[in-house]
Amino acid sequence: MNGMWPAVVVAVLVAGVVVRRFIGEPLRARDLFVPPVVLVGVGALGLVKDVHLNARDVAWIVAAALAGLVFGALRGLTPRLFTKRGHLWQRYTPWTLLVWVVSAAANAGIGVLAVAAGTPEQARPITLSIGVSLLGEAVTLGLRALATGTPFAPESPSSLDRVLRPAARLTGPGPHAGHAPDRPDGSPGRGRTVLDGAARVAAGWARDGR
Repeated sequence: MNGMWPAVVVAVLVAGVVVRRFIGEPLRARDLFVPPVVLVGVGALGLVKDVHLNARDVAWIVAAALAGLVFGALRGLTPRLFTKRGHLWQRYTPWTLLVWVVSAAANAGIGVLAVAAGTPEQARPITLSIGVSLLGEAVTLGLRALATGTPFAPESPSSLDRVLRPAARLTGPGPHAGHAPDRPDGSPGRGRTVLDGAARVAAGWARDGR
């Protein structure tokens, strides 16, 4: 059951991000860059720990990563950026959904070719595939945001915290010493941010050899 946690967390995380961005949400630098960096890190860690790669496997991984970056960068051109309450907001458009579908189909096609060439399926973890794609989107969207001259939205607890904190409690030990406690109003303190939760998830998976 523990082996299913990475896929479950990734599915919930991505679904939550996509839904919120279609509705429209403040554009925060943390929410834009932390999830792809964490997913890429977890996926790369799984490759290093669990898969014996040869030159052919590495070539397919690089090809898939490049395709994911390109499609992610293209997808980053499609959300609508607008100013609300003095800072940037973003909203996905139908073009964004179209690029998601095309990129998923391309990724699946590369996977079929890679497996046919003898590359093990474990060499293409879902965390790495989605993380690379989100990273390409984050870079393009971040550059577009900087070009507007409007500031990013201020950091605050987000849906990503609520997604990752329960998983962190299940996969990792209790709060580390030095973590800031929750505030009196119930919102997480600075030490309980999404970055902290994601780091604890990754540490738990690494410790279990997942």
